[in-house]
Amino acid sequence: SGVWDEVTLMKEVPVAEVAIIICDMWDKHWCEGATERCGALADKMSPVIKAARVKGIQIIHAPSETMNFYKDTPQRRRVMLAAPVEVPKPLEISEPPLPIDDSDGGCDSGQKPWYKAWTRETAKLDIGEFDGISDNGQEVYRFLRQLGVKYLIVMGVHTNMCVLNRTFAIRQMTRWGIHCMLARDLTDTMYNPQSRPFVSHDKGTELVIAHIEKYWCPSLLSGDLVAGLP
Repeated sequence: SGVWDEVTLMKEVPVAEVAIIICDMWDKHWCEGATERCGALADKMSPVIKAARVKGIQIIHAPSETMNFYKDTPQRRRVMLAAPVEVPKPLEISEPPLPIDDSDGGCDSGQKPWYKAWTRETAKLDIGEFDGISDNGQEVYRFLRQLGVKYLIVMGVHTNMCVLNRTFAIRQMTRWGIHCMLARDLTDTMYNPQSRPFVSHDKGTELVIAHIEKYWCPSLLSGDLVAGLP
């Protein structure tokens, strides 16, 4: 019928089977609006990550294209040294086009795409002693398998780009059989309201989140995650 019903489910899973991956929360973005929103997002994300870490959830930092900054850290080596495993044949999953037009790069503050503005993850997010660091999907998959992780909570930016498309993120991990969940209040979208469907930036983000919920994975609120920790 083309009509979607929103369904809320509660499911208890062992903490040891859950990891959080933080996607591309860089120190700076080429789009000033994105940099500003990511800074505010990091302030909101930091206490959630700390609470999850204390309760035993594995944290993985994935600031793409900045691995050289972390090359000598134990957190980077921890993921690189994960035991080899065979990556499964990807599941075949189809989806319609995204509900927003981001062909202009999605910046709503006037900058034109793009240049590599980032050098590391934002310093607003702590890296714990036993956290992991990687921007490589096969590394992350091996690390998750080594730990026995089945559920991957994805937070960070941007929903219509890296959160979906990175090799460690929703599309690829779902195709490899990892049960992903999007932290829908800890993400943002690269969307310019002057592009289709000509809605506000926040509404554009909501549309992409709904698309992910329909075709890829469920979402959760960070408050519910923290409240559900043992």
